[in-house]
Amino acid sequence: MAQRVCPWWMGYLLISPIRRLGSGSPERLLAPYLKEGMTVLEPGPGMGFFTLPMARMVGPSGHIVVVDIQPKMLEGLRGRAAKAGLLRRIEMRLVKPDSLGIDDLKGSVDFVLAFAMVHELPSTENFFRETANALKAGGKMLLSEPAGHVTPAKFGEEIDVARQFGFAEQKRPVVRRSLAAVLVKKTG
Repeated sequence: MAQRVCPWWMGYLLISPIRRLGSGSPERLLAPYLKEGMTVLEPGPGMGFFTLPMARMVGPSGHIVVVDIQPKMLEGLRGRAAKAGLLRRIEMRLVKPDSLGIDDLKGSVDFVLAFAMVHELPSTENFFRETANALKAGGKMLLSEPAGHVTPAKFGEEIDVARQFGFAEQKRPVVRRSLAAVLVKKTG
């Protein structure tokens, strides 16, 4: 298991409306990458700070697949999604720390949001292998890591691993208090 997994009770702090003031709007951050009808993968969704806005953005024909190792995070997300009327758009999967459990998604995902979670994984290689397999050719990933937990050198290492599995770095968007990159799965 990873050494620094965000404790489930922090999920309540991560969905606080105050977070929008500090880190900005999820909708604004994700608008360049999401369209109606997309299939999105979100590993480590917490209690849905990004999940619920993404479910609205992909609309009723879209689909969000979230995977987490903590049942209490998924329980919190489930309750919030039900209250927001978005539960039908979100598929929740409880997984083991060493696998995303997404083999069935091969080539079907349009976008992956990997926000502040790759550094918590026991194997970045497994993560990028599995997400590359799930993404369509030309599919994108927004990789964002907290600057307080991940050094620029470590972030560079994560991107190097992603390259080994067919990702190309497209750009480095500005994400407050984070190191971020948009990665694209190569088409050939």
